[in-house]
Amino acid sequence: MPLLRTPARLGARLRTRLAEVLTPAPPAPAEPVVEGGLTQGEALDVLDALVRMAEALLSCGASAADVTALTLRAASGAGLHRTQVDITYTAVTVSTAGADGQPLTTVRVVRVRGTDYSRLSALYELAHDAGDGLPAAEVSARLRRLLSQRRPYTRRVSALGAVGLAVSVAVLLGGGWAVAAGAAVVTAVLQLLLAAANRRGLPAFFQQVAGAGVATCFALALLLWQPHLPDWVGPLPPSLVVGSGIVVLLAGLSLVESAEDAISGFYVTASARAFETLLLTTGLVLGIAGVLDLGQRAGITLSLAFAATEPPPLVVQVLAGTAAATAWAVSGYAAGRAVALAGLAGATASATSALAVAAGAGPVAAAGLAALLVGFLAEGTAWRWGVPGLVVAVCGIVPLLPGLAIYRAIFAVVGGGTSAGLALLVSALGTALALAAGVTLGEFCSQPLRREFDRVERLVRRRALNRRF
Repeated sequence: MPLLRTPARLGARLRTRLAEVLTPAPPAPAEPVVEGGLTQGEALDVLDALVRMAEALLSCGASAADVTALTLRAASGAGLHRTQVDITYTAVTVSTAGADGQPLTTVRVVRVRGTDYSRLSALYELAHDAGDGLPAAEVSARLRRLLSQRRPYTRRVSALGAVGLAVSVAVLLGGGWAVAAGAAVVTAVLQLLLAAANRRGLPAFFQQVAGAGVATCFALALLLWQPHLPDWVGPLPPSLVVGSGIVVLLAGLSLVESAEDAISGFYVTASARAFETLLLTTGLVLGIAGVLDLGQRAGITLSLAFAATEPPPLVVQVLAGTAAATAWAVSGYAAGRAVALAGLAGATASATSALAVAAGAGPVAAAGLAALLVGFLAEGTAWRWGVPGLVVAVCGIVPLLPGLAIYRAIFAVVGGGTSAGLALLVSALGTALALAAGVTLGEFCSQPLRREFDRVERLVRRRALNRRF
C-alpha cells in the first residue's frame, strides 16, 4: 500500500510547488514620496549632498548669507522647495519636510577652516549647476573630485603672496625701500613659523602669540642695530617695519566678515566671528607685551609710537593697493582670472578712497564709498569671467582693511595709553562696518543689473537661434 500512495504524494507536492512558483509575490511596500517626486531615500541623498556642499563653502571662507542662498537654490533645483538651512559658524543644518509630516534633517560640523578662493569659485559653480537641476549623485561625485583636487600652486607661492601683502602695506604707510625689505623679511620668517605650527596642529591662538612675539623680537633687534646701519639705508623705524608684517597675521578680514553677517541677519555667526577676532587679537597683545616686558628687563625700551607720515602720492597708493589685493588673492590660492580681477578691484578701491579723502571725506566714509563701488562692480561683472563676485570684492577691499588700526590700538594699550587704544579700536570697528555695509549694499544694487544682463543675453541667443533655423 505505501508504494501505491507514493506517486499521489509526489504529484501533490509537485502541484503545491508549482502553485507557489506561479503565484506572484506580494508587492513590497512603497517607499514614501516627498515633494518633487523624490522618495524619502532620494531626498536624504539630496540633503546629504547639500549639507556637504554647504560645509565646504563655509570652510573656504564664504559668508553665511551666501552659503544659505546657494544651498536653498540647490535644494530648489532638486525639487525640495520647503527646505530650511541653519548655520551657526561651526555647524550646518539642512532640513526639509518628509512624507509623513516629520522633517528630514542632516547636520554637518565645520572642523577645518582656511582661505581657498580657487576651491570657493568651483563650489559656487557647482551650487549654481545644482540649482539648475543637476542630479544629487552627480553633485556628490563632483564635490568629492573638487575637494580632493590640488590647489593651483604650492604653499611657498602662497607664502610669497603674504610677503607681497606686507611689502604693499609698508608702501601704503609711507615707508621706503628699507622698510619694505624689513617687512618682507619679518613676514617670511612668520610664514615659516606658521607653517611649522600648522603641521603640528598648534591652535590659532598660540600661533598668534608666537608670531607676535617673534615679530617684536625683530623690532628689538632692529632697535639695537640701527646705530650701526649705514646712512644709505635711510630711516628704518622698528614699529613701522614690524607693524607691516603683523598686519598679515590680523588683516582685519574676520572683523569685516562678522559685520557683514550681522548686517545680513546672521547674528549667531557674526558673534562667533567677532569673538574669534577678539581671541586672535588677544593673542597678539600677549605676544607683543611678553616680549616688550622681557626687553625692558634687559634694558631695551622700544618706542611704541608711530611717527606721523604724509600719505604717498595717488599713483603710489593705487599701485600699492593693486599689489596688496593681488598678493592677498595669491595667498588665498585664487586662480589666474580671479587674481587679475582682484588687482583691478584693489586699484579701484584705493583710487576711490584716496580721491574721497582728498575731497574732504573722512576715512570711514571713504572706505565705505570705495567698498560700495567695488561690491557693485564685482557682483555685476565678475561672474561673466567665471569668478564669484565675493572673491573679487573681498580681495579688492584688502588695502582698506583696519588691520593697521587694530595693530596701533594694540601698541597703544600695551604702552599704557588705554584711552587712545580704545579710540583706535572704535575707529577700526567703524571702518569694518563701513566696508561690510558698502560691499553688501553694492552687491544688492547690482542684482537688478545682473538680471537685466541675463535677460538680454537670453534674448540675443534666442534671436540668433531663430535666424539660424
